[in-house]
Amino acid sequence: MPMNLPNYFLADLPAEAELTAGLITEACQTLRRNRERYLEGRTTESIIRLLHGLAAEWLSPDFPFRREMLEFGPAATGFSEPVLAAGLDQFFKQLTADNLDTLLRQELGHPHRLDGFHPDEHHAGGKRAALARGPLLLAQIAPGNIPNPVLSGMVFGLLTRSAQFIKCASGGAFIPRLFAHSLYEADHKAGSCLEVAEWKGGLEPLEAALFAEADCITATGSDEMLEAIAKKIPRTARFVGYGTRVSFGYVTREALEQNAAAVVEQAAADVTAWNQRGCLSPHVIYVEDGGKATAEAFAALLAGRLDAVEKTFPRGTLKTTDAAAISMRRSFYEVRAAHSLETKMWASLESTAWTVILENDPRFQASCANRFIYIKAVADLTHALQGAELVREQVSTVGLSSTAAQARDIAPQLARWGARRVCPLGQMQNPPLDWRHDGRPPLGDLVTWTDWEK
Repeated sequence: MPMNLPNYFLADLPAEAELTAGLITEACQTLRRNRERYLEGRTTESIIRLLHGLAAEWLSPDFPFRREMLEFGPAATGFSEPVLAAGLDQFFKQLTADNLDTLLRQELGHPHRLDGFHPDEHHAGGKRAALARGPLLLAQIAPGNIPNPVLSGMVFGLLTRSAQFIKCASGGAFIPRLFAHSLYEADHKAGSCLEVAEWKGGLEPLEAALFAEADCITATGSDEMLEAIAKKIPRTARFVGYGTRVSFGYVTREALEQNAAAVVEQAAADVTAWNQRGCLSPHVIYVEDGGKATAEAFAALLAGRLDAVEKTFPRGTLKTTDAAAISMRRSFYEVRAAHSLETKMWASLESTAWTVILENDPRFQASCANRFIYIKAVADLTHALQGAELVREQVSTVGLSSTAAQARDIAPQLARWGARRVCPLGQMQNPPLDWRHDGRPPLGDLVTWTDWEK
């Protein structure tokens, strides 16, 4: 049986309960009062201790909220239990006191600038000190694909002493709600500065009520959604939007020739993490061809690895529409492969669990996600970037498999081309806590500064 959670949050209300603009306004005003009473005076150390301890609880197999997530999460999210466990473990392992301290130093120049005036750590003898203040009420429009972005946002909101209203898509509050309850149980006062609700996007009265009360709004979603939201934000509020992003992998022939098995395992890890649904997941893996280990051989090995992984790390159940999209895409490539030697397809039998498409055409193609991956044979990095030119402004992450010497040359090229993040293949969906989402500062976009010139 599911946990009998108390009605602390709007997301706890029965499905038939009606949300109204007045209810949203009242919740926001309560959050602001609770923040002033319980959160504004908290020290950075106390919040770090709270987050560090809570993360350790979530990593424990006996933690009731973790057990709840693993037992009922597959039905609520579509992810299998192993996928949920692995993805959330990667997140909570990052949530340590050291990593939180590093994040604050990177973003604010001093770990205690949210507590009071401090000079920059590297200019301690200077005549200027600075203090950072977070939003009084931070409204977060959460993405519906994977949970880590909204969990990160909740952590950042706590660090900046912000009351928070988390708006989830309809049916998307399961994991944020569990995390909010775990926080409330660990610290009632901090938990009372947080609200979680869900409703279908586009409900104008509810959104208007929320935006009228918040002084900072963050949103993650499609570019079209962000454009629509931006038009509704009051001029007095700050808006931080994270739009449509795609990612790809790049494998050099030297890396493949040195250890093909390791490269294939890394690629499979990126394809299966969160079932390829996040903006950091690869749609395409470009593989340098022409060496002893070919792109075709890589694709065949990857297909074998995905088949093996499915037995211990299953994808989970898809919506009918998602499964149909994969079947239709497979049918197209079956026909193409039958008439062209430059196209090959490997696919799971009697299911849509995984699909590998090999093509010589370097043009970037958006995948169906859910472990559907394109392998593109290319001559070199220039060839690959020409193929990805159409999505140049939307590229988030490039997962790189190369020798160390090659990486020192390739990473600057990717940065100048426009990639916001370059990481080792196999780590694409596992960014560090202090990574700069879309190339922007995670805390810096939230805070307001006061300089004191002494």
